[in-house]
Amino acid sequence: MSEGGSKPKPKISASRRLFLKTKLLKKAITLLDNDIQMKKEERERVLSERVPQLELSGLSPQDLQNFCKELHLKIDVVDEERYDVNSKVSKCTIEIQDLSQKIFELKGKMKRPALKRVRVSADAMLGALLGSRVKESVDFKANLKTVKKEEEKKEEVTDWRKNVDAMSGMDGRKKMFNAGQ
Repeated sequence: MSEGGSKPKPKISASRRLFLKTKLLKKAITLLDNDIQMKKEERERVLSERVPQLELSGLSPQDLQNFCKELHLKIDVVDEERYDVNSKVSKCTIEIQDLSQKIFELKGKMKRPALKRVRVSADAMLGALLGSRVKESVDFKANLKTVKKEEEKKEEVTDWRKNVDAMSGMDGRKKMFNAGQ
């Protein structure tokens, strides 16, 4: 135990542990066999109480046919009851699931799944939101207004000293006059 990472020695040796495991398994097997045997005996006892032994010897063919018809009628009644019980059970299980889901939602412990980013077109998104009500594709870009940017007329700012020679005299005044028109 001088090292902190070493495991402590088990209190029971490996052979003793194996012996105890086999004993437990043998005991479990015997208990399981006894339980199966008791269930078989219980089933036979219940069946013998509910279903009497058939005594078909000494019956005429007409009596056998009547007996078969009675059995068929009883089978039909039992099948109807079984179907009714199955439908009631299925309805109850669905109702139980719905109620347990509502309880779970009311508690607020709903696990939210990790969402993945998915690219969806506008048409697919509208189809998912509105269902089958949208029959034609909608082009959002076509419905947008187009705005034309007007370019402002900017006068060139030039150094007046460079054009002094060109604007001097009658030629320069004529150019300014023509530019103003």
